[in-house]
Amino acid sequence: MPSPLAVSDLLSALLLGILEGLTEFLPISSTGHLLIAQHWLGARSDLFNIVIQAGAIIAITLVFRQRLWALATGLGQRENRLYLAKIALAFLVTAVVGLPVRLAGWELPETVSPVAAALILGGVWMLIAERLAERRAPSAEITWKVAVLVGLAQVVAGVFPGTSRSAAAIFMAMLAGTGQRSAATEFVFLVGIPTMFAASGYALLEHFIDGGAQPEAWGELGLAFLAAAVTGFVVVRWLLGYIKQHRYTVFAYYRIALGAALLLWLPTGG
Repeated sequence: MPSPLAVSDLLSALLLGILEGLTEFLPISSTGHLLIAQHWLGARSDLFNIVIQAGAIIAITLVFRQRLWALATGLGQRENRLYLAKIALAFLVTAVVGLPVRLAGWELPETVSPVAAALILGGVWMLIAERLAERRAPSAEITWKVAVLVGLAQVVAGVFPGTSRSAAAIFMAMLAGTGQRSAATEFVFLVGIPTMFAASGYALLEHFIDGGAQPEAWGELGLAFLAAAVTGFVVVRWLLGYIKQHRYTVFAYYRIALGAALLLWLPTGG
């Protein structure tokens, strides 16, 4: 019979997986929410936090399975080849720029204060970007420029915890010319598939190169991975319908309110 402590650890992992699935694709920063939650549920390894993100990416793969199949089987069409090439370009920009940044250790500490600031600044950035994008003629085109900037936006999100990869990339795409929210969101989500799988694979490689120096609770990691995948699937299906009729404004205000609450909470010693 499992001990109460083991049950508590499993429940903690389950809750963190659900939280990851809820926040990975909403433009509110999964990293920020996981950091905050782990103050109460217990800190987890970098490997845990990155691999459960891959669980959420499984959800994206399932949601877009028909789109991915159409792209894979439609390589005879120039439009599909170009779209896949732009996904590859965005991923390569993230990898080529992001890997040296990671190796150099250029990243703000994942503590409450910088995450709170990133939540607020990101919320303001979203409000401004929505306004600017609406002044342009709506376009569903993904240009080469958009692909490059989406790749760079993912790197920026990795350096500044709390920024939100999806928010940074989606609004960069909208400002760079893809005025339709749905088109920008789809492209960013599809770019996220190779990006997050590569990040998870890199984290696993680092873990095993270190000889597994930091022991990992694989059962808890697996549970969180599954929870993130299931929750992420539901959230993405809902979000894709929501943005057809609504702006991202509500998420911007949520980020600002949460960031302000965290900054007010800091002086109490929390």
